[in-house]
Amino acid sequence: MQANLPALVLLPGLLNDERLWAQQADALSADVDTHIADLSQDDSIGAMARRVLDEAPPRFALAALSMGGYVAFEIMRQAPERVLRLALFDTMASLDSAERAATRRGLLQLAHRGRFIGVSPQLMPRLIHPRWLDSHVSATVQQMAAAVGKEGFIRQQQAIIDRADSLPLLADIRVPTLIVVGADDQLTPVAEARLMHERIAGSRLEILPECGHLPPLEMPERTLSLLREWLDS
Repeated sequence: MQANLPALVLLPGLLNDERLWAQQADALSADVDTHIADLSQDDSIGAMARRVLDEAPPRFALAALSMGGYVAFEIMRQAPERVLRLALFDTMASLDSAERAATRRGLLQLAHRGRFIGVSPQLMPRLIHPRWLDSHVSATVQQMAAAVGKEGFIRQQQAIIDRADSLPLLADIRVPTLIVVGADDQLTPVAEARLMHERIAGSRLEILPECGHLPPLEMPERTLSLLREWLDS
Protein backbone atom coordinates (compact mmCIF):
# COMPACT_ATOMS: atom_id res chain seq x y z
CA MET A 1 0.00 0.00 0.00
CA GLN A 2 1.12 3.53 -0.76
CA ALA A 3 1.52 5.63 2.37
CA ASN A 4 0.95 8.93 0.55
CA LEU A 5 -2.62 8.06 -0.49
CA PRO A 6 -5.72 7.47 1.64
CA ALA A 7 -6.42 3.78 1.99
CA LEU A 8 -9.49 1.83 0.89
CA VAL A 9 -10.02 -1.82 1.82
CA LEU A 10 -12.56 -3.73 -0.29
CA LEU A 11 -14.10 -6.97 0.95
CA PRO A 12 -15.62 -9.51 -1.49
CA GLY A 13 -18.55 -11.82 -0.84
CA LEU A 14 -19.03 -15.59 -0.79
CA LEU A 15 -17.26 -17.26 -3.74
CA ASN A 16 -15.94 -13.88 -4.88
CA ASP A 17 -12.34 -12.80 -5.40
CA GLU A 18 -10.58 -9.59 -6.44
CA ARG A 19 -12.50 -9.53 -9.73
CA LEU A 20 -15.62 -8.39 -7.88
CA TRP A 21 -14.10 -4.96 -7.16
CA ALA A 22 -11.46 -4.82 -9.91
CA GLN A 23 -13.12 -2.14 -12.04
CA GLN A 24 -13.63 0.22 -9.11
CA ALA A 25 -10.17 -0.41 -7.64
CA ASP A 26 -8.54 0.34 -10.97
CA ALA A 27 -10.55 3.53 -11.52
CA LEU A 28 -9.77 4.80 -8.01
CA SER A 29 -6.09 3.87 -8.05
CA ALA A 30 -4.84 7.38 -8.85
CA ASP A 31 -6.54 8.84 -5.78
CA VAL A 32 -6.86 5.99 -3.30
CA ASP A 33 -4.55 3.18 -2.25
CA THR A 34 -6.86 0.20 -2.69
CA HIS A 35 -6.50 -3.29 -1.29
CA ILE A 36 -8.94 -6.12 -2.12
CA ALA A 37 -8.86 -8.66 0.69
CA ASP A 38 -8.76 -12.42 0.24
CA LEU A 39 -11.55 -13.88 2.38
CA SER A 40 -11.12 -17.49 1.26
CA GLN A 41 -8.42 -18.59 3.72
CA ASP A 42 -10.26 -18.69 7.06
CA ASP A 43 -13.23 -20.60 8.46
CA SER A 44 -14.54 -17.95 10.84
CA ILE A 45 -15.61 -14.35 10.42
CA GLY A 46 -13.40 -13.38 13.34
CA ALA A 47 -10.32 -14.87 11.68
CA MET A 48 -11.17 -13.19 8.39
CA ALA A 49 -11.42 -9.84 10.17
CA ARG A 50 -8.10 -10.34 11.95
CA ARG A 51 -6.38 -11.18 8.66
CA VAL A 52 -7.78 -8.02 7.05
CA LEU A 53 -6.66 -5.91 10.00
CA ASP A 54 -3.18 -7.46 9.98
CA GLU A 55 -2.75 -6.54 6.31
CA ALA A 56 -4.40 -3.11 6.38
CA PRO A 57 -2.80 0.27 7.21
CA PRO A 58 -3.47 1.89 10.58
CA ARG A 59 -6.62 3.67 9.33
CA PHE A 60 -8.69 3.06 6.21
CA ALA A 61 -12.05 3.36 4.51
CA LEU A 62 -13.88 0.03 4.36
CA ALA A 63 -16.29 -1.15 1.65
CA ALA A 64 -17.81 -4.62 1.68
CA LEU A 65 -20.34 -6.77 -0.15
CA SER A 66 -22.51 -9.60 1.21
CA MET A 67 -20.29 -11.94 3.27
CA GLY A 68 -17.72 -9.15 3.24
CA GLY A 69 -20.28 -7.11 5.16
CA TYR A 70 -20.27 -9.71 7.94
CA VAL A 71 -16.49 -9.31 8.09
CA ALA A 72 -16.86 -5.51 8.08
CA PHE A 73 -19.15 -5.70 11.10
CA GLU A 74 -16.59 -7.88 12.87
CA ILE A 75 -13.87 -5.33 12.07
CA MET A 76 -16.10 -2.69 13.65
CA ARG A 77 -16.18 -4.87 16.77
CA GLN A 78 -12.46 -5.60 16.88
CA ALA A 79 -10.97 -2.27 15.81
CA PRO A 80 -13.58 0.44 15.19
CA GLU A 81 -11.00 3.19 15.73
CA ARG A 82 -9.21 2.13 12.54
CA VAL A 83 -12.21 2.53 10.21
CA LEU A 84 -12.70 6.03 8.79
CA ARG A 85 -15.89 5.32 6.86
CA LEU A 86 -18.00 2.32 5.97
CA ALA A 87 -19.82 1.20 2.80
CA LEU A 88 -22.13 -1.81 2.95
CA PHE A 89 -23.26 -3.33 -0.35
CA ASP A 90 -25.97 -5.99 -0.51
CA THR A 91 -25.43 -7.39 2.96
CA MET A 92 -27.39 -7.70 6.18
CA ALA A 93 -26.77 -7.34 9.89
CA SER A 94 -29.37 -9.88 11.01
CA LEU A 95 -28.86 -13.62 11.21
CA ASP A 96 -30.27 -16.07 8.66
CA SER A 97 -33.80 -17.35 8.95
CA ALA A 98 -34.12 -20.98 10.02
CA GLU A 99 -34.89 -21.95 6.42
CA ARG A 100 -31.89 -20.16 5.00
CA ALA A 101 -29.58 -21.56 7.69
CA ALA A 102 -30.80 -25.06 6.83
CA THR A 103 -30.07 -24.44 3.15
CA ARG A 104 -26.54 -23.33 4.01
CA ARG A 105 -25.94 -26.43 6.10
CA GLY A 106 -27.22 -28.61 3.26
CA LEU A 107 -24.87 -26.98 0.75
CA LEU A 108 -22.01 -27.39 3.20
CA GLN A 109 -22.73 -31.09 3.60
CA LEU A 110 -22.85 -31.55 -0.18
CA ALA A 111 -19.49 -29.82 -0.55
CA HIS A 112 -17.96 -32.01 2.16
CA ARG A 113 -19.14 -35.04 0.19
CA GLY A 114 -17.42 -33.73 -2.90
CA ARG A 115 -20.39 -32.19 -4.71
CA PHE A 116 -19.28 -28.64 -5.42
CA ILE A 117 -20.25 -27.04 -8.72
CA GLY A 118 -19.60 -23.39 -7.92
CA VAL A 119 -22.54 -21.19 -8.90
CA SER A 120 -25.18 -23.40 -10.52
CA PRO A 121 -27.47 -22.23 -13.36
CA GLN A 122 -30.33 -22.43 -10.86
CA LEU A 123 -28.60 -20.03 -8.46
CA MET A 124 -27.45 -17.48 -11.03
CA PRO A 125 -30.89 -15.76 -11.39
CA ARG A 126 -30.86 -15.16 -7.63
CA LEU A 127 -27.43 -13.53 -7.80
CA ILE A 128 -27.77 -11.16 -10.73
CA HIS A 129 -30.51 -9.31 -12.58
CA PRO A 130 -32.01 -11.27 -15.51
CA ARG A 131 -30.51 -8.86 -18.05
CA TRP A 132 -27.03 -10.11 -17.12
CA LEU A 133 -27.70 -13.83 -17.51
CA ASP A 134 -25.50 -15.37 -20.22
CA SER A 135 -23.24 -12.30 -20.21
CA HIS A 136 -19.74 -11.33 -19.12
CA VAL A 137 -21.19 -10.73 -15.65
CA SER A 138 -22.40 -14.32 -15.22
CA ALA A 139 -19.13 -15.58 -16.71
CA THR A 140 -17.14 -13.59 -14.13
CA VAL A 141 -19.30 -14.95 -11.32
CA GLN A 142 -18.59 -18.51 -12.43
CA GLN A 143 -14.87 -17.84 -12.84
CA MET A 144 -14.60 -16.38 -9.34
CA ALA A 145 -16.44 -19.35 -7.82
CA ALA A 146 -14.13 -21.78 -9.59
CA ALA A 147 -11.08 -19.88 -8.34
CA VAL A 148 -12.25 -19.92 -4.70
CA GLY A 149 -13.01 -23.62 -5.10
CA LYS A 150 -14.54 -26.26 -2.88
CA GLU A 151 -12.27 -25.85 0.13
CA GLY A 152 -12.62 -22.07 0.09
CA PHE A 153 -16.40 -22.43 -0.16
CA ILE A 154 -16.47 -24.81 2.82
CA ARG A 155 -14.47 -22.37 4.93
CA GLN A 156 -16.61 -19.40 3.91
CA GLN A 157 -19.95 -21.15 4.34
CA GLN A 158 -18.96 -22.41 7.79
CA ALA A 159 -17.92 -18.90 8.78
CA ILE A 160 -21.25 -17.49 7.63
CA ILE A 161 -23.22 -20.15 9.50
CA ASP A 162 -21.33 -19.40 12.73
CA ARG A 163 -21.39 -15.61 12.47
CA ALA A 164 -22.62 -13.31 15.22
CA ASP A 165 -25.79 -11.24 15.12
CA SER A 166 -24.70 -7.73 14.12
CA LEU A 167 -28.00 -5.93 14.71
CA PRO A 168 -26.94 -4.86 18.25
CA LEU A 169 -23.76 -3.36 16.80
CA LEU A 170 -25.47 -0.95 14.40
CA ALA A 171 -26.29 1.73 16.97
CA ASP A 172 -22.59 1.98 17.84
CA ILE A 173 -21.44 2.75 14.28
CA ARG A 174 -20.55 6.45 14.14
CA VAL A 175 -18.51 6.76 10.95
CA PRO A 176 -20.00 8.02 7.65
CA THR A 177 -21.86 5.00 6.29
CA LEU A 178 -23.17 4.26 2.82
CA ILE A 179 -25.67 1.42 2.35
CA VAL A 180 -26.30 0.15 -1.19
CA VAL A 181 -28.64 -2.59 -2.37
CA GLY A 182 -29.90 -3.80 -5.72
CA ALA A 183 -33.65 -3.34 -6.00
CA ASP A 184 -33.93 -6.91 -7.27
CA ASP A 185 -31.53 -8.52 -4.80
CA GLN A 186 -33.10 -11.83 -3.73
CA LEU A 187 -30.36 -12.84 -1.29
CA THR A 188 -30.09 -9.72 0.89
CA PRO A 189 -33.27 -7.83 0.02
CA VAL A 190 -34.06 -4.15 0.29
CA ALA A 191 -35.82 -4.67 3.63
CA GLU A 192 -32.49 -5.67 5.19
CA ALA A 193 -30.80 -2.56 3.81
CA ARG A 194 -33.59 -0.36 5.16
CA LEU A 195 -33.20 -1.95 8.58
CA MET A 196 -29.49 -1.14 8.65
CA HIS A 197 -30.21 2.39 7.43
CA GLU A 198 -32.71 2.93 10.24
CA ARG A 199 -30.26 1.77 12.91
CA ILE A 200 -27.01 3.40 11.72
CA ALA A 201 -27.30 7.08 12.55
CA GLY A 202 -26.72 9.44 9.62
CA SER A 203 -26.31 6.63 7.08
CA ARG A 204 -27.15 7.06 3.41
CA LEU A 205 -29.26 4.46 1.58
CA GLU A 206 -29.08 3.92 -2.18
CA ILE A 207 -31.37 1.43 -3.95
CA LEU A 208 -30.19 0.54 -7.46
CA PRO A 209 -32.94 -0.25 -10.01
CA GLU A 210 -32.62 -3.30 -12.26
CA CYS A 211 -29.77 -4.65 -10.15
CA GLY A 212 -29.35 -7.89 -8.24
CA HIS A 213 -26.86 -8.92 -5.57
CA LEU A 214 -23.62 -7.79 -7.25
CA PRO A 215 -23.63 -4.04 -8.07
CA PRO A 216 -19.84 -3.81 -8.62
CA LEU A 217 -20.25 -6.17 -11.62
CA GLU A 218 -23.80 -5.34 -12.69
CA MET A 219 -23.56 -1.55 -12.37
CA PRO A 220 -19.82 -0.80 -12.23
CA GLU A 221 -20.01 2.88 -13.15
CA ARG A 222 -22.80 3.65 -10.67
CA THR A 223 -20.93 1.72 -7.99
CA LEU A 224 -17.81 3.74 -8.76
CA SER A 225 -19.66 7.06 -8.55
CA LEU A 226 -21.20 6.08 -5.21
CA LEU A 227 -17.79 5.13 -3.85
CA ARG A 228 -16.30 8.44 -5.04
CA GLU A 229 -19.09 10.43 -3.37
CA TRP A 230 -18.71 8.41 -0.17
CA LEU A 231 -14.94 8.84 -0.10
CA ASP A 232 -15.27 12.60 -0.69
CA SER A 233 -18.07 13.15 1.83
